Amino acid sequence: MNQDLGTVVTAMITDENDKAYFVQKSGVTYRLDKSETPEALEIGDTVRGFLYESMNKEKRMTTILPKSQVGHFGWGVVTNVRKDLGVFVDIGLSDKEMVVSLDELSEIKSLWPKKGDQLMISLRVDEKDRIWGELADEHVFRSLARIPKDEEEWKNKEITGIVYRLKMVGTFMLTEDYYIGFIHPTEREVEPRLGETVTGRVIGVSPHGMLNVSLKPRAHEALEEDAQMILTLLQQSPTNSLPYYDKSDPEEIRNYFGISKAQFKRAVGRLMKEKLAYQEDGFTKLRKK
Repeated sequence: MNQDLGTVVTAMITDENDKAYFVQKSGVTYRLDKSETPEALEIGDTVRGFLYESMNKEKRMTTILPKSQVGHFGWGVVTNVRKDLGVFVDIGLSDKEMVVSLDELSEIKSLWPKKGDQLMISLRVDEKDRIWGELADEHVFRSLARIPKDEEEWKNKEITGIVYRLKMVGTFMLTEDYYIGFIHPTEREVEPRLGETVTGRVIGVSPHGMLNVSLKPRAHEALEEDAQMILTLLQQSPTNSLPYYDKSDPEEIRNYFGISKAQFKRAVGRLMKEKLAYQEDGFTKLRKK
C-alpha cells in the first residue's frame, strides 16, 4: 500500500516538461502542474504538496492543499450520489472527488446526503491504493465543539447547522459557530438527512453540553400556516365560504381541515382580526374588498 497517498509530503523534482514538473517520493513519480507553482523551479529542488491519484489513475501532486487528508478532517461538498457505491465529495481537487462508501451510510437511502450537502471527512487508502472519504465520528465533533454556558442567552435563539449524525434517539447537528445541537424526534416533522443544512430554534441546553433544538415552527408560525390554509380554501370555494364555524363539530373540522377545533378557531380568529374573513349563519366567509 502506498502510504504517501492522501498526505502532504516534501518531494524532489526529478524531471520536467513544458507544462509540468515530475517529483519523486518513496520511489514513486507524481506530476505537478507548473501553473500551481508561483516561481520557476529546477530539477533537484524540493516542493511540498498533497499526493493523490486522479480519476484517470494518474499520480498527481498539488500545492493546493485540501483540508481533508489522511488523519485530518475537513468539510467537503457532495457532488453526486450512486446508490450502488456511495456519495462523491468535492474536497477541492480539480480532477478527483472522494467517495464515501455506502457502508458508512444509513440503510435508509432517503437519509443519504444529496447534491450540495456537506460532510466532514478524512481520507483513508485501501490495499489497492484507492482513496476513500471517511466520515468524522462523534469524538471528532466533540473535540471541535464549544460548550454553551448561559441557557437564558440561548433560549429561542435561531441557529443553523449541518446534520452530522443520525441515531434512533435523535439527530445531531454542528452549528455554524461550532456548537452541537440535538433534535429529538418529537421536535421535527421529518427526519433530516445526513449532511443537510437545517435551521431551528433552541429550546434548552442539555447537561451534556449540547443545545436542544426544535425544527417545528413556533405556535404563532403554525397559526399563520393554518390561517393561510383556510384563507386559500375560502378563495378557492365557488361561494367563497365554508360550512364550518366556531360551534361546528370538532370531528367534522378535523376531517375537513386536518387540524383541531382549537387550531381552527385561532386561525379563523386571525383571519377575522386581519379583516379577511367573517362568520355568519354557521359559515366562515371570505370578506371581499
